[in-house]
Formats: sequence, C-alpha cells, structure tokens
Amino acid sequence: MNISRRDFTKIGCKVIIGGTTGTVIIESLVKNSVAAKNWPHGEYDWNAHYWGFVVDTKKCIGCGRCVKACKLENHVPIDEPWYRTWVERYRIKKDKETKIDSPDGGINGFEDDIPAEDIKKAFYTPKLCNHCDNPPCVQVCPVGATYLTKDGVVLVDYDYCIGCRYCIMACPYGARYFNSKESPHHKPHPNFGGGVADKCTWCYHRITKGLLPACVQACPVGARVFGDLKDPDSAVNKILDKERINVLKPKLGTRPKVYYVGLDREVR
Repeated sequence: MNISRRDFTKIGCKVIIGGTTGTVIIESLVKNSVAAKNWPHGEYDWNAHYWGFVVDTKKCIGCGRCVKACKLENHVPIDEPWYRTWVERYRIKKDKETKIDSPDGGINGFEDDIPAEDIKKAFYTPKLCNHCDNPPCVQVCPVGATYLTKDGVVLVDYDYCIGCRYCIMACPYGARYFNSKESPHHKPHPNFGGGVADKCTWCYHRITKGLLPACVQACPVGARVFGDLKDPDSAVNKILDKERINVLKPKLGTRPKVYYVGLDREVR
C-alpha cells in the first residue's frame, strides 16, 4: 500500500537524519547517551511532538551495526536471540525461489552462501517495532502496561507488566520478545515465568533529551531516519515528495509509523 503525499502533509514531519559517512564506534553510544542536551524551549513536552521513522531499504548494506548499537544502548542481552531491531536479507534466485534469513538478527552481518550467478536480486530490510497508531498490543494488555504515549511511541511499563505475553502474540510484526533477565530498565516480575515483555522504544530515553535513537546514529549509510511528524518543513517531507513510501502489512489497519522507501513486494 502506497501512502499518499496528501496524507503525510496533513501531519507533516521534522526529521533528524541519522548516519554519517565513515566508521561509527558503536560502544561510544552508551557513553554519549548520558550527555543529553536540553530542548530549545526547556523541558521536553510530549504534546509538542509526534515521532515517526523512515527506513530506506535501498541504502541498507546489512552491516548489523544498528542491531549491535541497539543491544548495547538498551541492555538487550547479547548472548540471547532477543532483538529490538533486526535486519533481514532477501534473496530472489533465478529459479524464482526466495531465500530469507537473519542470522543472529544480522548483528554480525551476512555470509554469501549462494553463488552470485544464481541470484537475480538481493536486498536487506531492517525491522523494528512499528509504533502503530492503532496498536493491537495495547488493546490486548490486561493491565494497561503497554500504552501509546501522546508523542506517538508505544511503550511498556515494566512495573505493571505481569509477563502474560498477550502483547507478544498480538503483534503482527514479531517485534516483541519476553525478557526473563534483570536489566537496568526492569527486574523480573514474579508472575508468568518471572519476566516482562520488551521491544523497541525508539530509544525513548534518548529522544526525549534531543538525541537520536542508537540505531539511527549507528547507521553508516543513513538508511534509518527519525523525526517529528508535526513539523511540515522537514527533510522527511522532502523524502516523501521524492520517494514512494510503503508500510508493512497495511491491510491490518494498525497504521504503522515506520515508513519504508524501496520496500520490495517480497518482504513479509
């Protein structure tokens, strides 16, 4: 489903483009996150912003730096197959067979295990929580632990989460996981296996301080773009004027706020 320019201009966007040329030292993101600046007009006002995310699949090189940055920044266990964001590789062979893989979430990149002459087309597709305007995860949570903020971010209140996993089952994008380990964000809940539901928060602790999400900052090619959907004079609007925009699984009516440039019809 293509999203029309008219629909976007109703809300507008202010973008903060992530990713610069050269090597990004991923480990420095955690240290830099505490050096947050104040918003120009004082304390953060969640009524003044409405966030959105753009992924340019034509730029993604599958390096995995975004996945590593996310794990380090958000204390996602490195040794567990849990991911707030991950990268999938799609390869369409000349015999029309489609191969989809994401080894370790793409954190260490990808190996070429199919001869190049057998591949007709190949590309990478980063995925993450879509922070839907109509989130099914919020609807099924029995205790209100999952909620949509006024600035458009879907979050989990770890103090309220009972670990029932309903939201994990309800998410059509596979963007949630069950975290059974203690982290600086939360302690394991005593009910339902002693853990909580977890997922991408667009690094809410960073964006409310004027910083980029860790994955956006870490991308070396600018394939990830984060910005405010309330500003009509943004770089996102320039992207929307130039590129065709799609969302994942549009027929579900979840109204995702992760928009894709160059999304191939083979992506699931």
